[in-house]
Amino acid sequence: MRDDRGVAGPDLIKNRTPAGRLLAGWMARLSSLLGPHAALLLTLAVGALIAVLLTVASTEIYEAVTEGDGVSALDQPALDGARTLRSPWLDTTVTAFTTIGGPIGMPILAIAALVILTLHRRSWTPAILIVTAGVGSLLMTVVAKQFIGRARPPLADAVPPYEYSASFPSGHSLNAVVIAGVVAYLLILRQARRQSRIFTAGAAALFAMAMGLSRVFLGHHWFTDVLVAWTLGIAWLALVITAHRLYLTIWYRDPDAG
Repeated sequence: MRDDRGVAGPDLIKNRTPAGRLLAGWMARLSSLLGPHAALLLTLAVGALIAVLLTVASTEIYEAVTEGDGVSALDQPALDGARTLRSPWLDTTVTAFTTIGGPIGMPILAIAALVILTLHRRSWTPAILIVTAGVGSLLMTVVAKQFIGRARPPLADAVPPYEYSASFPSGHSLNAVVIAGVVAYLLILRQARRQSRIFTAGAAALFAMAMGLSRVFLGHHWFTDVLVAWTLGIAWLALVITAHRLYLTIWYRDPDAG
Protein backbone atom coordinates (compact mmCIF):
# COMPACT_ATOMS: atom_id res chain seq x y z
CA MET A 1 0.00 0.00 0.00
CA ARG A 2 2.88 2.38 0.67
CA ASP A 3 3.90 1.96 -2.98
CA ASP A 4 0.64 3.67 -3.97
CA ARG A 5 1.42 6.74 -1.91
CA GLY A 6 3.12 8.65 -4.71
CA VAL A 7 4.11 8.51 -8.35
CA ALA A 8 7.89 8.41 -8.70
CA GLY A 9 8.56 10.60 -5.70
CA PRO A 10 5.83 13.21 -5.09
CA ASP A 11 3.73 12.42 -2.02
CA LEU A 12 0.11 12.41 -3.20
CA ILE A 13 -1.55 11.92 0.18
CA LYS A 14 -0.47 15.24 1.67
CA ASN A 15 -3.43 17.58 1.46
CA ARG A 16 -2.07 21.05 0.90
CA THR A 17 -5.36 22.82 0.18
CA PRO A 18 -8.25 23.61 2.56
CA ALA A 19 -10.62 21.53 0.41
CA GLY A 20 -8.22 18.59 0.49
CA ARG A 21 -7.83 18.76 4.25
CA LEU A 22 -11.61 19.01 4.66
CA LEU A 23 -12.18 15.90 2.54
CA ALA A 24 -9.43 14.01 4.35
CA GLY A 25 -10.96 14.88 7.73
CA TRP A 26 -14.40 13.72 6.56
CA MET A 27 -12.87 10.47 5.26
CA ALA A 28 -11.05 9.92 8.56
CA ARG A 29 -14.24 10.23 10.60
CA LEU A 30 -16.08 7.92 8.21
CA SER A 31 -13.28 5.36 8.36
CA SER A 32 -13.28 5.36 12.17
CA LEU A 33 -16.97 4.42 12.08
CA LEU A 34 -17.09 1.96 9.18
CA GLY A 35 -13.52 0.90 8.47
CA PRO A 36 -11.35 2.07 5.56
CA HIS A 37 -12.74 -0.24 2.86
CA ALA A 38 -16.35 0.55 3.74
CA ALA A 39 -15.45 4.24 3.79
CA LEU A 40 -13.93 3.89 0.33
CA LEU A 41 -17.06 2.17 -1.00
CA LEU A 42 -19.33 4.82 0.51
CA THR A 43 -17.16 7.59 -0.91
CA LEU A 44 -17.32 5.98 -4.32
CA ALA A 45 -21.10 5.67 -3.99
CA VAL A 46 -21.32 9.40 -3.30
CA GLY A 47 -19.07 9.97 -6.29
CA ALA A 48 -21.38 7.82 -8.42
CA LEU A 49 -24.33 9.97 -7.35
CA ILE A 50 -22.39 13.07 -8.35
CA ALA A 51 -21.53 11.44 -11.68
CA VAL A 52 -25.20 10.66 -12.34
CA LEU A 53 -26.12 14.26 -11.54
CA LEU A 54 -23.41 15.39 -13.95
CA THR A 55 -24.91 13.08 -16.55
CA VAL A 56 -28.36 14.59 -16.08
CA ALA A 57 -26.87 18.08 -16.27
CA SER A 58 -25.02 17.17 -19.45
CA THR A 59 -28.27 16.05 -21.08
CA GLU A 60 -29.84 19.41 -20.30
CA ILE A 61 -26.84 21.26 -21.71
CA TYR A 62 -26.85 18.98 -24.73
CA GLU A 63 -30.50 19.72 -25.46
CA ALA A 64 -29.93 23.47 -25.14
CA VAL A 65 -26.96 23.32 -27.51
CA THR A 66 -28.64 21.14 -30.11
CA GLU A 67 -31.71 23.38 -30.15
CA GLY A 68 -29.39 26.16 -31.31
CA ASP A 69 -27.67 23.83 -33.79
CA GLY A 70 -24.34 24.38 -32.04
CA VAL A 71 -22.11 21.39 -31.34
CA SER A 72 -24.51 19.17 -33.28
CA ALA A 73 -23.39 20.96 -36.45
CA LEU A 74 -20.31 18.72 -36.21
CA ASP A 75 -22.35 15.52 -36.40
CA GLN A 76 -23.32 15.31 -40.06
CA PRO A 77 -19.95 16.51 -41.41
CA ALA A 78 -18.17 13.96 -39.19
CA LEU A 79 -20.43 11.17 -40.45
CA ASP A 80 -20.01 12.26 -44.07
CA GLY A 81 -16.25 12.32 -43.64
CA ALA A 82 -16.26 8.84 -42.10
CA ARG A 83 -18.23 7.44 -45.04
CA THR A 84 -15.57 8.61 -47.48
CA LEU A 85 -12.92 6.61 -45.62
CA ARG A 86 -14.75 3.29 -45.59
CA SER A 87 -13.67 0.19 -47.47
CA PRO A 88 -14.52 -3.50 -46.99
CA TRP A 89 -11.28 -4.39 -45.21
CA LEU A 90 -11.25 -1.27 -43.04
CA ASP A 91 -14.92 -1.74 -42.09
CA THR A 92 -14.17 -5.29 -40.98
CA THR A 93 -11.09 -4.23 -38.99
CA VAL A 94 -12.83 -1.38 -37.19
CA THR A 95 -15.88 -3.56 -36.47
CA ALA A 96 -13.62 -6.16 -34.85
CA PHE A 97 -11.93 -3.45 -32.77
CA THR A 98 -15.15 -1.81 -31.61
CA THR A 99 -16.43 -5.20 -30.42
CA ILE A 100 -13.74 -5.05 -27.73
CA GLY A 101 -15.57 -2.11 -26.16
CA GLY A 102 -19.00 -3.77 -26.30
CA PRO A 103 -21.14 -5.40 -23.60
CA ILE A 104 -19.13 -8.63 -23.87
CA GLY A 105 -15.63 -7.49 -24.75
CA MET A 106 -15.22 -4.73 -22.18
CA PRO A 107 -16.40 -6.78 -19.16
CA ILE A 108 -13.96 -9.53 -20.16
CA LEU A 109 -11.10 -7.02 -20.30
CA ALA A 110 -12.15 -5.46 -17.00
CA ILE A 111 -12.43 -8.83 -15.22
CA ALA A 112 -9.06 -9.96 -16.58
CA ALA A 113 -7.39 -6.77 -15.35
CA LEU A 114 -9.20 -7.06 -12.01
CA VAL A 115 -8.05 -10.63 -11.39
CA ILE A 116 -4.45 -10.02 -12.47
CA LEU A 117 -4.01 -6.81 -10.46
CA THR A 118 -5.81 -8.12 -7.37
CA LEU A 119 -3.75 -11.31 -7.23
CA HIS A 120 -0.48 -9.62 -8.09
CA ARG A 121 -0.89 -6.86 -5.50
CA ARG A 122 -2.64 -9.08 -2.93
CA SER A 123 -5.08 -6.27 -2.22
CA TRP A 124 -8.81 -5.74 -2.73
CA THR A 125 -8.24 -2.16 -3.86
CA PRO A 126 -7.91 -2.93 -7.61
CA ALA A 127 -11.11 -5.00 -7.48
CA ILE A 128 -13.01 -2.26 -5.66
CA LEU A 129 -11.82 0.49 -8.00
CA ILE A 130 -12.39 -1.41 -11.26
CA VAL A 131 -15.81 -2.75 -10.29
CA THR A 132 -17.00 0.60 -8.97
CA ALA A 133 -15.65 2.47 -11.97
CA GLY A 134 -17.35 0.04 -14.36
CA VAL A 135 -20.69 0.07 -12.53
CA GLY A 136 -20.66 3.87 -12.37
CA SER A 137 -19.90 4.09 -16.07
CA LEU A 138 -22.77 1.74 -16.90
CA LEU A 139 -25.16 3.68 -14.65
CA MET A 140 -24.22 6.97 -16.31
CA THR A 141 -24.82 5.48 -19.75
CA VAL A 142 -28.24 4.08 -18.84
CA VAL A 143 -29.39 7.32 -17.19
CA ALA A 144 -28.32 9.51 -20.11
CA LYS A 145 -29.88 7.23 -22.72
CA GLN A 146 -33.17 7.26 -20.80
CA PHE A 147 -33.20 11.04 -20.48
CA ILE A 148 -32.30 11.85 -24.10
CA GLY A 149 -33.46 8.90 -26.18
CA ARG A 150 -31.62 10.25 -29.20
CA ALA A 151 -31.89 8.27 -32.43
CA ARG A 152 -28.74 6.83 -33.94
CA PRO A 153 -27.54 7.82 -37.42
CA PRO A 154 -29.67 6.35 -40.24
CA LEU A 155 -29.04 2.66 -40.89
CA ALA A 156 -28.29 3.54 -44.51
CA ASP A 157 -25.21 5.41 -43.24
CA ALA A 158 -24.07 2.69 -40.82
CA VAL A 159 -21.95 -0.43 -41.15
CA PRO A 160 -23.62 -3.69 -40.00
CA PRO A 161 -24.21 -5.24 -37.55
CA TYR A 162 -26.66 -2.48 -36.66
CA GLU A 163 -27.48 -1.23 -33.17
CA TYR A 164 -30.90 0.01 -32.06
CA SER A 165 -30.57 1.39 -28.53
CA ALA A 166 -30.55 5.13 -27.85
CA SER A 167 -27.54 6.91 -29.27
CA PHE A 168 -26.59 9.45 -26.57
CA PRO A 169 -24.08 8.98 -25.03
CA SER A 170 -21.78 6.37 -26.54
CA GLY A 171 -21.46 3.59 -23.97
CA HIS A 172 -18.45 2.13 -25.77
CA SER A 173 -16.64 5.47 -25.54
CA LEU A 174 -17.54 6.15 -21.91
CA ASN A 175 -16.59 2.67 -20.74
CA ALA A 176 -13.32 2.77 -22.66
CA VAL A 177 -12.27 6.00 -20.94
CA VAL A 178 -13.20 4.74 -17.47
CA ILE A 179 -11.88 1.17 -17.62
CA ALA A 180 -8.69 1.98 -19.53
CA GLY A 181 -8.16 5.00 -17.29
CA VAL A 182 -8.53 3.21 -13.96
CA VAL A 183 -6.33 0.30 -15.08
CA ALA A 184 -3.69 2.76 -16.31
CA TYR A 185 -3.87 4.59 -12.98
CA LEU A 186 -3.31 1.38 -11.02
CA LEU A 187 -0.37 0.44 -13.25
CA ILE A 188 1.24 3.89 -13.11
CA LEU A 189 1.25 3.79 -9.31
CA ARG A 190 3.78 0.93 -9.48
CA GLN A 191 5.87 2.18 -12.41
CA ALA A 192 9.10 3.89 -11.42
CA ARG A 193 10.31 4.85 -14.89
CA ARG A 194 8.92 8.01 -16.44
CA GLN A 195 8.92 6.42 -19.90
CA SER A 196 6.77 3.55 -18.65
CA ARG A 197 4.25 5.91 -17.11
CA ILE A 198 4.04 7.99 -20.28
CA PHE A 199 3.57 4.84 -22.38
CA THR A 200 0.83 3.51 -20.08
CA ALA A 201 -1.07 6.80 -20.00
CA GLY A 202 -0.65 7.24 -23.75
CA ALA A 203 -1.83 3.71 -24.52
CA ALA A 204 -4.95 4.18 -22.37
CA ALA A 205 -5.74 7.54 -24.00
CA LEU A 206 -5.15 6.15 -27.50
CA PHE A 207 -7.42 3.17 -26.79
CA ALA A 208 -10.23 5.38 -25.51
CA MET A 209 -9.88 7.82 -28.40
CA ALA A 210 -9.78 5.08 -31.01
CA MET A 211 -12.83 3.39 -29.47
CA GLY A 212 -14.83 6.60 -29.66
CA LEU A 213 -13.80 7.41 -33.22
CA SER A 214 -14.61 3.85 -34.29
CA ARG A 215 -18.23 4.46 -33.28
CA VAL A 216 -18.43 7.51 -35.55
CA PHE A 217 -16.59 5.74 -38.38
CA LEU A 218 -19.10 2.87 -38.35
CA GLY A 219 -22.07 5.22 -38.20
CA HIS A 220 -23.23 3.76 -34.90
CA HIS A 221 -23.06 7.10 -33.06
CA TRP A 222 -23.03 10.79 -33.75
CA PHE A 223 -19.82 12.63 -32.95
CA THR A 224 -21.45 14.55 -30.06
CA ASP A 225 -22.48 11.21 -28.50
CA VAL A 226 -18.80 10.34 -28.32
CA LEU A 227 -17.66 13.82 -27.27
CA VAL A 228 -19.98 13.92 -24.24
CA ALA A 229 -19.10 10.31 -23.35
CA TRP A 230 -15.42 11.25 -23.21
CA THR A 231 -16.06 14.23 -20.92
CA LEU A 232 -18.34 12.25 -18.60
CA GLY A 233 -15.85 9.39 -18.48
CA ILE A 234 -13.00 11.72 -17.53
CA ALA A 235 -15.13 13.33 -14.80
CA TRP A 236 -16.10 9.96 -13.29
CA LEU A 237 -12.51 8.70 -13.51
CA ALA A 238 -11.33 11.79 -11.62
CA LEU A 239 -13.86 11.11 -8.86
CA VAL A 240 -12.74 7.47 -8.54
CA ILE A 241 -9.08 8.46 -8.31
CA THR A 242 -9.87 11.17 -5.75
CA ALA A 243 -11.72 8.64 -3.61
CA HIS A 244 -8.72 6.32 -3.75
CA ARG A 245 -6.30 9.08 -2.75
CA LEU A 246 -8.50 9.84 0.27
CA TYR A 247 -8.52 6.15 1.15
CA LEU A 248 -4.72 6.08 1.05
CA THR A 249 -4.61 9.08 3.36
CA ILE A 250 -6.62 7.12 5.94
CA TRP A 251 -4.66 3.91 5.43
CA TYR A 252 -1.34 5.65 5.98
CA ARG A 253 -2.61 7.09 9.24
CA ASP A 254 -3.62 3.58 10.30
CA PRO A 255 -1.45 1.02 8.42
CA ASP A 256 -3.15 -1.94 10.13
CA ALA A 257 -6.46 -0.96 8.54
CA GLY A 258 -5.51 -1.93 4.98
